[in-house]
Amino acid sequence: MDIGDVSRNAKLMINGAPHNVENVNFVKPGKGRAIYHVKVRNLTNGNLSEITYHSGDKVDETNITANDMQYLYQENDSYIFMDSKSFEQYSFNEEQIGDKKYFLKEGMPVTVLLWENSPIDLNLPKAVEMKVVESETSTKTETITAQSKTAVLETGYTVGVPSFIKPGDIIRIDTRNGAYVERVTKD
Repeated sequence: MDIGDVSRNAKLMINGAPHNVENVNFVKPGKGRAIYHVKVRNLTNGNLSEITYHSGDKVDETNITANDMQYLYQENDSYIFMDSKSFEQYSFNEEQIGDKKYFLKEGMPVTVLLWENSPIDLNLPKAVEMKVVESETSTKTETITAQSKTAVLETGYTVGVPSFIKPGDIIRIDTRNGAYVERVTKD
């Protein structure tokens, strides 16, 4: 594949490991060949790096399969997932999961990326519903701007929420940035 055809979220094989393209910046200097600054994330260890290519360079695509799976449970530092079709189970360690662990609930459907039949990455739904287990008490004051406070969710994740959120409320969280979206139900 030509470097000019590479776009965000393409999967490339670099130094024997699969990488996800996070960003591509194209620079055309006054003289010479165009330059591509490609930011990639190693899908086996999560390291982020930037590689410079010139126009006309070739890169290798890799075959990554996406399987619909269900999150089953956590055992020590392993997170167990089951393929919805074959019922095969796959596990991620805590380092592979990273901060995504805060958005996992038992029975949740997810998409697991497999490379050579090994799980390498996890795609969560865009939003999840979580129960608030603890929140700061807010004081009622008249202000023009919205007041916010900190809340702890059932998975231990801490998020900023509006002052009307109380323990027991179910709220929706955006998994892409970890931000509060809305209250779903009151306790």
